[in-house]
Amino acid sequence: MKTTLTIAGSDCSGGAGIQADIKTMTMNGVYAMSVITALTAQNTTGVTGIMEVSPEFLKLQLDAVFTDIFPDAVKTGMVSSPKLIEVIAERLTFYKAENIVVDPVMVATSGAKLISDDAVEVLINKLMPMASVITPNIPEAEILSGMKITSEEDMEKAAKVISEKISREGAKKRVSVLVKGGHNICDANDILYDGSDGSVTCYRGERIKNPNTHGTGCTLSSAIASFLAQGKSLSDGVFLAKTYISGALWAGLDLGKGSGPLMHNFALFEEN
Repeated sequence: MKTTLTIAGSDCSGGAGIQADIKTMTMNGVYAMSVITALTAQNTTGVTGIMEVSPEFLKLQLDAVFTDIFPDAVKTGMVSSPKLIEVIAERLTFYKAENIVVDPVMVATSGAKLISDDAVEVLINKLMPMASVITPNIPEAEILSGMKITSEEDMEKAAKVISEKISREGAKKRVSVLVKGGHNICDANDILYDGSDGSVTCYRGERIKNPNTHGTGCTLSSAIASFLAQGKSLSDGVFLAKTYISGALWAGLDLGKGSGPLMHNFALFEEN
């Protein structure tokens, strides 16, 4: 069985972060492992507290995984401080990790800020150059590109700008960037700039009327990592991940008082 590691924060309500990642990876056919960067007190209505692990303990977790069950792919999510990002980048380099998906988690679905300002630059300089693909949403892509995004054309331009920016920071190859739609801009469509050949692909999807979108970003990036671990191309991995997340949205799970979680295990109920 192929193996996938998620490096992210814990969501005690189960809809996002480590919990969403493990559910997604399991449902997409890989063995899921986790390294926790922080505990969060959150639910569908918002984040009320964040408690980071120490850099030393983060390193211990990474070493424990890589020296025993080496992951075929790695997904990173919420990492809120520079020192933690530096540890992750150093360890992934040391172990020569491959198929790295970086989800630049900066703002929760509820609007809560999840990363410090100084950590953004370290993320760009240290971790993103190692990625096979980066998966920002519209607000994150605006921060990373330094431009306002109001259309599909802007999404494509931002993806190229981000890739060029990261590549200047020391990437061994041109990094691919998937700018996710939503936020009332190309709601169901995502734009992939493939750094390997400079091609641009628009993944069009049907707009699903479901207000419960807690953890969609975590779920998509984890699904992509799962398919890369299984040897799928980036293009196919993104397509399969979008198909999976559409199914999780269509299932219409309705839990919580705010923006609720997806139904990650929808396929189990379809089969029965």
